Amino acid sequence: MTFEPQPRPEFALPPRSAKPRRRGITSMIDFGPDSLGWTGGEDGIRNILEVAADYIDYAKIYAMNALLMPEAVVKRAARLYRDAGVTPFAGGILFEYAWQRGQIEALVGLLGRLDLPGLEISENYVTLTSDERHSLIERFQKSRLSVVYEFGRKNPEQPMSVSYLGEIVNAVAQHGIHHVTVEQCEMDLLARDSPDALAALAVQPWFERVVIEADPYRFPEQHVRLLRDFGSEANLANITPGQILRLEGFRRGIGRAVNYSLLSGNASHPAGSAM
Repeated sequence: MTFEPQPRPEFALPPRSAKPRRRGITSMIDFGPDSLGWTGGEDGIRNILEVAADYIDYAKIYAMNALLMPEAVVKRAARLYRDAGVTPFAGGILFEYAWQRGQIEALVGLLGRLDLPGLEISENYVTLTSDERHSLIERFQKSRLSVVYEFGRKNPEQPMSVSYLGEIVNAVAQHGIHHVTVEQCEMDLLARDSPDALAALAVQPWFERVVIEADPYRFPEQHVRLLRDFGSEANLANITPGQILRLEGFRRGIGRAVNYSLLSGNASHPAGSAM
């Protein structure tokens, strides 16, 4: 089933960047059947794509779901995303599992069977040398897999270095990887312990190539704060199916959480908070 972009009517919302885009990216996380949005099965995926395919750039198959779910189900899901112009990819935890077990070739074979065109390389619980990182990217690209790189640890012990993040962004760009996702826990620690560094992040010349992971369980407060801090065209990841349409509304100034700034012109506080 193919989803065609709809023509823009005369009476419409103000435009924002259209797909394929490099700013204002929304990367959805597909948890499978879940209270945060029923995806995983064909009907759930088809429903969200019928409503919001234009607002979803990527769909991450959560953690180990590529192994937990029947291969045929994941394969059909991947096809639905691709037909709708959404790039699906396997999450980094799957990569880390394969790396720890020395089964990278088996992982490549699995992704081929699933018709998944992309894979996230992450270092949440493993540590790669620079040479290993570059060799792995080249290995996956050789198999025609699109590589998403995620920066950061699940349990960081100190705030990340903005300059080191910049080095990683520029290093993977040499392989044609335009965006680097920053692990949610790294952003949380930076915001808590080093707010000046968080402000410095937004003015880096490479910042438009950063995708920030949001916390699905702190929606909408954290998501709105990220848009205030980094702009309505900030690149955001870990957006659940049930949050896609509301996030797109926030980007455009729609919703109490942004004080309906489309009308009020002021998104600095939620509606009613000044009462």
